[in-house]
Order: sequence, then C-alpha cells, then structure tokens
Amino acid sequence: MPRSLALLCLLVATVIWGFAFIAQKTAMDVMGPLTFMAGRYLLGGLVILPLALYENARRPEPLTGRQWALIGFLSVNFFMGSWLQQAGLLYTTVTNSGFLTGLYVFFVPLILLVVFRTPPSRLVWLAVPIALFGLFLLNGATLDGFNQGDLLVIGSAVFWALQVLVLGFLARETGRPVFISAISFLAAGLLSAGGAFAFEAPTLQAVQLGWVEILYAGLLSTAIGFTLQAVGQQHVPPANAAIILSAETLFAALGGAVILGERLPGAGYAGAALIFAAILLVEVIPQFKRKAAVLG
Repeated sequence: MPRSLALLCLLVATVIWGFAFIAQKTAMDVMGPLTFMAGRYLLGGLVILPLALYENARRPEPLTGRQWALIGFLSVNFFMGSWLQQAGLLYTTVTNSGFLTGLYVFFVPLILLVVFRTPPSRLVWLAVPIALFGLFLLNGATLDGFNQGDLLVIGSAVFWALQVLVLGFLARETGRPVFISAISFLAAGLLSAGGAFAFEAPTLQAVQLGWVEILYAGLLSTAIGFTLQAVGQQHVPPANAAIILSAETLFAALGGAVILGERLPGAGYAGAALIFAAILLVEVIPQFKRKAAVLG
C-alpha cells in the first residue's frame, strides 16, 4: 500500500472517531455503557468477519501461540479503553472526552520506557507539563471542574496507548490487520455483553431507541474506523500514526459544538490549544529534525 493511502486511512479514521463521541454520549440516554459497547462491537465484528476470514485464509503461515497471546492482550486493552471512555462520558462532555483521550500519545513513550527500556526524547518532558496545564485550563482553570468522568477517560488513554502499540506491531508482523481487528471487536463485544447482563439491565426497547447510535458506532466507528487504523499502521511509523490519530480530538470538539451545543469555558479554548500543541510538539518536531538531518 502506498504511504499516502495509509495516511489517508488514518485520517479518515480520526474523522469517524471524532464524531462517534456524539453517538457514544447520546446512546447512554437510553442504555448503559456496556450494553452500548456490546451492540457496537458485536455488530462491527460480524460485519467484517467474512473479510477477516478471507484475509486469514490467504496467509499460508499459521499464527503462533505468542501472536494469539498478544491478540488476547490487545483485546483486553481494547475492551478496557472502550469501557473507561464510555463510562467517563456519563459524567463529562464530548469535548473533554475527546481531548483527554488524545493523551494516549504521551503514554506511548512512557510505556516504551518502562517495558522496553526505550527512553523518551527530551521533548516529552517539555510536552507533559504543557499538557497538564492545558487540562487545567480545559476545565475552567479550577480543579472543581475536573470530575470523575475526566479521570475515567484519562485512564482509558493508558489502555488506548497499549492498543496502538500492540495493534501496530501485530498488524506488521502477521499481515492480518482485518483478522486481528475482527477478533478484538468480537472479544470486546462478548466481554461487554457479559458485563451488561451482570451489572446493567439491557432491554430490547433500549436497543431499539438507540439503534441509530449503535449503527453509527458499529458500522462506521468500529468496522470501518478501527479497521482503517489497523491497515494504516502497517505502513506508517508509530510517531506519525499517533499524531494523525490524535486529530480525533479536534473532530470531537467540533461535533460537540455543532451537534450538541457544548461550549468550553473561556480558558478552555486556550487549554484545548495547549493540549494539541503538546501533542504536536512530542510527535511532529522529531520528524522535522530527522528530515533536516537527511537533507543536511
């Protein structure tokens, strides 16, 4: 796949995910977070399952035990990231959730440092306090505006960071991005369904009332968006992929403003800009330095 097409895959995924925050938020007017997740992920997994099985059949070498274990680990992280994010939307806004989810770009280098002993660049240490101050402004320059929903979404960003790392590695190593995506969707859907029946009270009426949100999140955000992520990450380095995927925060804020009428406090706009500037700092500047070194 040409690099330009891979970049387009990631960009389209960010647009879909950004507006998906609205469906995730409004769906919980009629159903619990686990019920919604079960509907979207089972639908998304079943939609791409035929293509996933076809892709897997075309690969002559079978998956190893280690690769299956990593797929299992990926699926757990995918479920946990989704659950914490979805539960956080019960208490926080679409705009806040979108920006806070984007913090996974900071957790990626931190995980690499702890697990793989790969130290992050000095730019990370500069970007982290900028992002923290941006969070402070995003919540109205007061800690009172920072609620439990925001904390849940920040927790989800840790699992999304693991998902980005593991998915990119598995997609490149196995050449089965669609198959891996389908397995993680179905696994997350089954875990969500079990949790919904254990802790919520899912009803057919609730699903009927929220069918539009489930359809958007299942077909577009899950089947198309996450699959495009897996395909794109086969051909785009992690740093480049992270900055493109973090653009979903902008589309989440745009969707929250246009469709839900959400408005940031005055200082929130500066906070949102600082968070995104920190993401750009930690992901884009190294790319420019490498290009300058090559040209020099």
